[in-house]
Amino acid sequence: MLEKKQARLNRLLQNGRCLDIAVDHGVCNEPSFLSGLEDMPRVMEQLVAAGPDAIQLNLGQADLLQHRPERSKPALVMRLDMGNPYNAEVHRVMWAVLQNEHDPVLPAVQMDAACVVVNLFMLPGEPDLFRQCVQNIARVRADCDRYAMPLMIEPLVMAPNSARGGYMVDGDAEKIVTLVRLAREMGADIVKADPTADPTDFHRVVQAARCPVLVRGGGKEDLKQVFERSRVLLDQGANGMVYGRNVYQHRNPAAVVQALMAMIHRGASAQAAWDLYETATA
Repeated sequence: MLEKKQARLNRLLQNGRCLDIAVDHGVCNEPSFLSGLEDMPRVMEQLVAAGPDAIQLNLGQADLLQHRPERSKPALVMRLDMGNPYNAEVHRVMWAVLQNEHDPVLPAVQMDAACVVVNLFMLPGEPDLFRQCVQNIARVRADCDRYAMPLMIEPLVMAPNSARGGYMVDGDAEKIVTLVRLAREMGADIVKADPTADPTDFHRVVQAARCPVLVRGGGKEDLKQVFERSRVLLDQGANGMVYGRNVYQHRNPAAVVQALMAMIHRGASAQAAWDLYETATA
């Protein structure tokens, strides 16, 4: 079983490194997340042509990647859960559920995914949401073992909704490290972690994970700053990035992917990545 799981990990991680482009935002049921994702077949054409290591999708969109005939297409990372914590409004009841409660990992196996991903939300004053996530992970971990499927856990420490309108990343290194350690204790094969407020603290996250760590991108930001922070995080030990809006909401997603791949796989500096991006968009 370990050898079979490693075969999937090898498809996802190229020499231990990975750029995963997340376009699984549709299950968040948040209109602001869909800007740039209205035409998913077109988005997929662009991203496959750009050539990242992986693309993160839900079951309902996975066919756009996996039904393509190319042998060299990016690996599929399939999200298994959904919930309402990303909505701008605060709900009376916060929830996170598996999309297929009967056999949650089987659809990923059937779609030949290289990995599955599940959230671990920690929101202020929402212990029941946290409990639901722990239950989801426990169920998925058992099925991942049965199917030899790598499990990516996404620990998310959120600041209060009232702080910025919508739950946003907390950034507190102590909280992130603690939650990442919990993800590892629950059996994460890969951790998708938020960056620490001070990116030079990120080595502590890597130490706590004791498995490959991919950094979560979050909302769209100034691209030059994204490259600069990414370089620091990679130098702190991150194995790669999971970016979504910082790729597909740019006018030339392929150029952003090219620059990030150079940083992740060839050790390019932030300035070299920016130069690649500018050359590609000139």
